[in-house]
Order: sequence, then C-alpha cells, then structure tokens
Amino acid sequence: MRDFSNLQHPEQEYKKFLAEGKFMLQRNRDTGKFFFYPRIAEPVTGSTNLEWAAPSGLGTVYAVTVVRAKPPAPNYNVVLVDLAEGPRMMSRVEGIAPEAVKIGMKVKARVIRQGEEGVVVFDPA
Repeated sequence: MRDFSNLQHPEQEYKKFLAEGKFMLQRNRDTGKFFFYPRIAEPVTGSTNLEWAAPSGLGTVYAVTVVRAKPPAPNYNVVLVDLAEGPRMMSRVEGIAPEAVKIGMKVKARVIRQGEEGVVVFDPA
C-alpha cells in the first residue's frame, strides 16, 4: 500500500490559491494534462507527479440552469464550464442576466471573494 502521508492536502492548497486571488489547477508533470477537482493522484493514471499551474481561464458553457430565487433575492445561474485545458467545473456566469447565459457561450474565469473564501466565477468572454 502506498504512503501518501507526505503529500500536501490539495484541496487546502487550492483554497489557499483562491484566497490569494489565484486560479490554479493541478496537472501531470509528465503529460501536461490538467484535471479538476484537486486530489493527491491524477484520475485514471494514478500519477502523483503533479504540479500546480495557472490555466488560461478560458472556457465554454457546457450546461446551464437558472435558479429562480424567492423574491427579493435575485435569480442566479449554475453552469458547467469546459475549460480550454480540458477539465469541467461547476460555477456561475456573472455580468449578464442569468437567463442570458447559453450553452456554447465563451467565458473567462476570475476569482472573487465570497464571504471568507475565494471562488471562481466566469464572465462572458
């Protein structure tokens, strides 16, 4: 059985980057392949030869739904975004009406503060 006790906690590192205003993803050092959600080993291959790298932040909306909030709270969207580097992540698109977000829309990531934490959101590109 492999001993992973010497590896850092990737989810905590990811959150630390966000708290610093940085959008970082893990990738395999050998192949350059990015993946998301942070973990101690790459999915499928199990490789632990990983590093943190800044993605372009560019992506395409893969799926979208509008959450209809109880007034006076505003409606908001929930999206799945396919990043240019390959991974898919859940977030929201800001800067336009929730109903205006469409599948296939090009978006760009940015990090915002939400309460005590940093989170990745997207704007139309």
